[in-house]
Amino acid sequence: MGGIMTAEPQHTWPVPPPDGYTVDDLFALPDLPPHTELIDGSLVFVSPQRDFHTIAMYLLEAGLRRTVPERFRVRREMAVVLDARNAPEPDLLVLHAEAVQGRRQTRYEPADVVLAVEVVSPDSEARDRDSKPGKYAAAGIPHFWLVEMAGEKDHPAVHTYELDPVTKAYGLTGIHHERLKVTVPFTIDIDLAEVDHL
Repeated sequence: MGGIMTAEPQHTWPVPPPDGYTVDDLFALPDLPPHTELIDGSLVFVSPQRDFHTIAMYLLEAGLRRTVPERFRVRREMAVVLDARNAPEPDLLVLHAEAVQGRRQTRYEPADVVLAVEVVSPDSEARDRDSKPGKYAAAGIPHFWLVEMAGEKDHPAVHTYELDPVTKAYGLTGIHHERLKVTVPFTIDIDLAEVDHL
């Protein structure tokens, strides 16, 4: 009488080097899950997203694409190499058009980025609110938006920030609930209440 054979999962997770991973490791390690980020030398994997995250990204991406001047490009979830141990992947980016070198491109430099957008998720609250904005500011990215779920209807609230070149820190320029209407980095007008129709 034969025994029952069970298969054990064959996951082999990479063992981090003593000093943590580098950007070179991030782009060389095989079979990493999609949208893996490198934060302070640690690999950060993306958890399943809430519906809010998806519709907020869709709404903002559509609004940015509708209003973006020809000199810029909009991208989503692309790595930005800040230094040897940090390559976060903002949810949305606005880039200088000349930064886009080809369809096989996997990363951008901070100087390429005009605006970085993070939509807060339960598993990424501390990174999105504290760690990433400080890193983006230190790298010289001029504009940052933090998008959170707010109010009884769980609508997006967009906190807009602009880099102070003297302090190298972001200053809050507004909190937008029903409508996101700004003139920098270019004229943008997005009806945030449209989430009810998505």
